[in-house]
Amino acid sequence: MSKNFLQTLKESLKGELFFDDLHKTIYATDASVYRVIPTAVAYPKNIEDLKTIIHFCNEHKLSVIPRTAGTSLAGQCVGDGIVVDVSKYFTDILELDTTTKTISVQPGVIRDELNIYLKEYGLFFGPNTSTSNRCMIGGMTGNNSSGTTSIKYGVTRDKVIEIDAVLSDGSEVTFKPLSKVKFQEKLELQTLEGDIYRTIFAELNADGVKEQVFDNFPKPEIHRRNTGYAVDELLRLQPFSESGDSFNMCKLLSGSEGTLNFITRIKIQLDDLMPDNAVMVAAHYKSVADCCDSVYEVMQHDLYTCEMMDKVILDCTKNNKSQLPNRFFIEGDPAAILMLELRDTDKDRLEEKRKSLIASLDKTGLSYANASLYGSEIEQALELRKAGLGLLGNIVGDKKAVACIEDTAVSIEDLSEYITAFSAIMSKYKQNAVYYAHAGAGELHLRPILDLKKSEDVLLFRKITTDVAHLVKKYRGSMSGEHGDGRVRAEFIELMIGNANYELLRRVKKAFDPNNIFNPGKIVDSAPMDTSLRYQPDREEPNVDTLMDFSDSEGILRAAEKCNGSGDCRKTHVSNGAMCPSYHATKNEKDTTRARANALRDYLTTSEKNNKFDNKELKEVFDLCVSCKACSSECPSNVDVATLKAEFLYQYYKDNPPSIRDKAFAFNTKLSKLGSVFPSITNSKFSGGIMKKVLNIAPERTLPAIESFNFDKHLQRSLSKSVTKGKVIIYIDEFTQYLDTTVGKDAIELLTTLGYEVRLYYGESGRTFISKGFLKQAQELAVNNVARLKDLVASDCPIIGIEPSAILSFRDEYLRLVEDQDSVKKVALNSFIIEEFLAEEIKKGVITSEDFSTEEKTIKYHAHCHQKSQSNTKATFDVLNIPQNFSVTMINSGCCGMAGSFGYEKEHYEVSMAIGELRLFPSVRKASKETVIVANGTSCRHQIKDGTGREAIHPVTLLNKMVVRK
Repeated sequence: MSKNFLQTLKESLKGELFFDDLHKTIYATDASVYRVIPTAVAYPKNIEDLKTIIHFCNEHKLSVIPRTAGTSLAGQCVGDGIVVDVSKYFTDILELDTTTKTISVQPGVIRDELNIYLKEYGLFFGPNTSTSNRCMIGGMTGNNSSGTTSIKYGVTRDKVIEIDAVLSDGSEVTFKPLSKVKFQEKLELQTLEGDIYRTIFAELNADGVKEQVFDNFPKPEIHRRNTGYAVDELLRLQPFSESGDSFNMCKLLSGSEGTLNFITRIKIQLDDLMPDNAVMVAAHYKSVADCCDSVYEVMQHDLYTCEMMDKVILDCTKNNKSQLPNRFFIEGDPAAILMLELRDTDKDRLEEKRKSLIASLDKTGLSYANASLYGSEIEQALELRKAGLGLLGNIVGDKKAVACIEDTAVSIEDLSEYITAFSAIMSKYKQNAVYYAHAGAGELHLRPILDLKKSEDVLLFRKITTDVAHLVKKYRGSMSGEHGDGRVRAEFIELMIGNANYELLRRVKKAFDPNNIFNPGKIVDSAPMDTSLRYQPDREEPNVDTLMDFSDSEGILRAAEKCNGSGDCRKTHVSNGAMCPSYHATKNEKDTTRARANALRDYLTTSEKNNKFDNKELKEVFDLCVSCKACSSECPSNVDVATLKAEFLYQYYKDNPPSIRDKAFAFNTKLSKLGSVFPSITNSKFSGGIMKKVLNIAPERTLPAIESFNFDKHLQRSLSKSVTKGKVIIYIDEFTQYLDTTVGKDAIELLTTLGYEVRLYYGESGRTFISKGFLKQAQELAVNNVARLKDLVASDCPIIGIEPSAILSFRDEYLRLVEDQDSVKKVALNSFIIEEFLAEEIKKGVITSEDFSTEEKTIKYHAHCHQKSQSNTKATFDVLNIPQNFSVTMINSGCCGMAGSFGYEKEHYEVSMAIGELRLFPSVRKASKETVIVANGTSCRHQIKDGTGREAIHPVTLLNKMVVRK
């Protein structure tokens, strides 16, 4: 495709069109095993943009690939045409009717965010996928998604009432329920819409078709199924069934994967909010077979969810920091767990239901433990299960749990037999499958573990899928319960429903899309399932040398490959967590953890340069990464982009020397030391103006003042006459020493007043070097600090830090920078944020509320990103609550947006402030003047000052003001 043609298209759109290598690379994959480089990527702003793109694709024989969150597991949104991403601009909630309990939305509305909006009206949208905090209603409609609640609230197809769409000729239509008269009127239209209705009527009204379809499609009691186009659903409606509901083409469009039209509006049916009172029974089993044998019995109860996860997934959660607290209910080492949720408006009635369910479980004798969970415990358990899909990426090495047979569904009466037969197939291929299931709906997400970099495993990929397809056919099940046919299962549809029905589907596709522009190769006429894979089989794996140690992932390439595309990084600021701050502000896929990992993987694999890091596309994709490290804990696969970025910059600088500004920020400690000699000159307006101009710093920014202070003398003045507590080493890091001396003084005074024997340790952490990619310098500092500290620190003499990003580098990056692993691990084990240390002392009863004033104070606390990812915010919350009359609120703020030097850089200023405006700034502005704003990060405090005009203080400063001096 000529770039001139694409440029012309770009200029005709209100939205954006990209056809550069970077965007094509990051849109070449989704959450599936496939990789296809598209011609271009579009972010349409309105329906006219969509029409323009469709006309262009018709004219140039290109395809249109609709895309929302891109979390599809079957390759639905990869293709060689124009990927049309509606997640940025088609995000409006259009109209809510509380009387009919319906709502109209654009396709880019996120499911969880829709339900947040609906909550005040007592309504919600029932289908609930594991990706619900980023998946969108358009994608859910395209896939006919269902999730955990389908046994109670049905699937998306059950909820879609109307669809506005653009057809393949650019015409706009509305599909909705039609009376017999209205249906007849559609047949008379001399338009593409009329052609569609005439084809549907002629095909489904033909002699023998109803029997042909019903005899070969999945059993009707299998509610979750996406086998081809749902013509069987249309046959249950008028005029094909006299007793059926009014004809509605939406039944067919739900699950059509963007192959028939382009959806612009969806009207969906809502339900009343679930009863508040809930209990979950977590039944533990010694085998998957026992678990499956229980399903039919437990489904006789009024369950809201019936979910299964197996040992492989449970073991994955052991290594995920954010999921460890959610494992609290697991007893022993179960092979599988059934999560059975009951609800009722009446608590006593709910308790009777719980007792009845446990009695049934006891009667079967198959489970060995049945834990009952209430309140927030249920959310924790469900979060553990939801994280399962992404957590599968934690398998180190090239073998991965592969999506191909992960979505099969059979009737629950057949489930036990089916799983036994399935296990036999797995044994035949020497597979230990991963079982992750909506067991109550008869749907099992069964994944073989394969290395698709090897041709022999690609062959197994096909053989296993083929054998399972025949098995599913035997039970008249569905190869796809909710994940769709896409590329991976489409070639088996003919086997599943027979040639005559398959040809019917092809004619339906032809009627809607004569030129085959809408997402071709999905559902019908697909390419073989084992082509266009993400990895080239039997390729010679690139040998990528790094300064940092990535041996825990078997190298940096495999560290990037851990990203399986599940898209957790696409949740917005409305959801909990901080990942990814720049994406929250821009809503560009380019600014997600997924895009950065995928781009790095792709260029390290395909670049022909000697230095594979030397690609401007990688510089661009990492540019807005603020190194918050949220991905290292919030990404289910623990993809640590901040660390990947640091290594990338180091390698990139070998061929592209860093700028003067990069050097100035990296060597900031040396400059601060020089400036501290004559701070009045350094901090003058004149000096600051020159610095901003020379270093291209945003003129709107205030620069931190350089300070000079003798901490040793202050310690001598502050020493307590009687040491009543243990020994501690206070880490005077580079930020405390030159930029925040007051906090250092407060830490010394607080700990000595509390009775601790205090020593000081001075040393640059290397944080500025790490964030700017000066890894040689960072390594030198890390080696030196570890050598000096290894014989000083111990469990009874820890080193405690004031600035989280400095002290936490001892526990994070130092482990990758220092070769002496025994020594660095000892230092890491005994390094703590000061609040962590104080919180532990409070737990032991060493520090009590009597040590502090009873003065009343209201406090709002913002936590540093590195604390959120590498430590925990509860420590600070607990510490701030030790004074009796403190009222503390944690600000659900994500990243502040400053992120070290990032927010000072002129080209990043707007994004930095936009991040702050999402959550942090509004929360601070709402606080009364009497409320104390607390933040433990030096950058965070500066950002709050620049963004709101409010002064924020470190927790230590507040506690030092409140400590009782005896």
